[in-house]
Amino acid sequence: MGGYQRYEAYQNSGIEWLGEIPAHWDVKRSRFLLVTNPSKNEIRLSDDALVSFIAMESVGEYGGLDLSVQKTLDEIGSGYTYFAEQDVVVAKITPCFENGKGAISLGLINKIAFGTTELHVLRPDRNLNSLFLFYLTISYPFRKLGESEMYGAGGQKRIPERFLKDLRIALPPLEEQKSIARFLDYKTAQIDALIAKKASLLKKLAEKRSALISQAVTKGLDPRVPMKDSGVEWLGEIPAHWEVMGLKRLADVRGGVTKGRKLGDVKVLEFPYLRVANVQDGYIDTSDVATIEILPEELERYSLRKGDVLMNEGGDNDKLGRGAVWDARIAPCLHQNHVFAVRPQESNLSDWITLVTSSSYAKFYFFSRAKQSTNLASISATNIKRFPIVLPPIEERLEILKYVAAHESKTGQAFEKAASAIDRLKEYRTALITNAVTGAIDVRNVPIPNDLQEAA
Repeated sequence: MGGYQRYEAYQNSGIEWLGEIPAHWDVKRSRFLLVTNPSKNEIRLSDDALVSFIAMESVGEYGGLDLSVQKTLDEIGSGYTYFAEQDVVVAKITPCFENGKGAISLGLINKIAFGTTELHVLRPDRNLNSLFLFYLTISYPFRKLGESEMYGAGGQKRIPERFLKDLRIALPPLEEQKSIARFLDYKTAQIDALIAKKASLLKKLAEKRSALISQAVTKGLDPRVPMKDSGVEWLGEIPAHWEVMGLKRLADVRGGVTKGRKLGDVKVLEFPYLRVANVQDGYIDTSDVATIEILPEELERYSLRKGDVLMNEGGDNDKLGRGAVWDARIAPCLHQNHVFAVRPQESNLSDWITLVTSSSYAKFYFFSRAKQSTNLASISATNIKRFPIVLPPIEERLEILKYVAAHESKTGQAFEKAASAIDRLKEYRTALITNAVTGAIDVRNVPIPNDLQEAA
């Protein structure tokens, strides 16, 4: 990498994906350096002792644990994964593994934690530094190699424990491991601070967009127009000549195909289909489109048409109800059951319905009607059909759509620039970690502030 030196001498590691490593490093199988999934029988606490409790959503991507939940040992029972202070946890199930979910366990209550069974636990011995091991587990080759070893079908693929035991590690001397870990702590903190700054800008731009849309679709563009009570308590007043209609009066709401069905030994067809991740707030992302099998007679039922408004059934709260117009860039294309296809009775309604779903009143409606489960939510087709659409005359709708589009074009470049910067920073962070833990760069003499010198 530019700006960092290489080691003076290298040797062939004998591992195809790893290539050359520093001449003084060793290659060892991880089973000789760590214990996987240690037994909870080692716990020496009373049943009423508090310990940390970690659900999957409490495990960060590329580090971090939310330790806000605590339970007593007798509350937990036997159906959870045990780990202790300084252990490294790795998500085992797709897509959490591929997304980099994993962390080093620090600050646990009574130095003990229990969590989701979808975690593998790695406990290094005295020859392997915990923090170095953590960075190894979030490096690009570790995740890609693990992905190739996953077993199971569809959304139930998992990393086998065998992969963790058989992995061959390029191992520096212990003090050098600590030096690499300190360097990565320092540099990733800098990178994460830059990412947070860009993310804050994106949040402000999104809030500004939502405020603009909310004002336009509920109050109109003329501040002098007479107002009336909308009849919806949390919507307030709207222009006197506007209407409010339930979505079901304006469009058909169609469910999608269920993933993971067992169709048996029958003729099937395979087509692209859209998932929650494809439906963003105001646009469709087709950079990663999966396929799904259906029966031939189901093609018409689940096929999308140009002008359909796609609305998410749920997921994270920010995904709830968000929508976008389908432009038929892929045909035929289906949609899964967690994405509703709203088919307007009049084609000129598609853009308006989509715009309304981005307003604050729409987001409040979806959230208030949703079924909540931890930080996930879902909304039923019945509540989607009941969603109140504010409806100006068509000429005014077109004027508002044009007005919002003009304002969005001004902020769109700033949004894209910040989002692109975040992507580049994340790529750089991944490359930096990978190059450091595989010995492609020598970071031993990189200056680090004194307050970080006592790191692991």
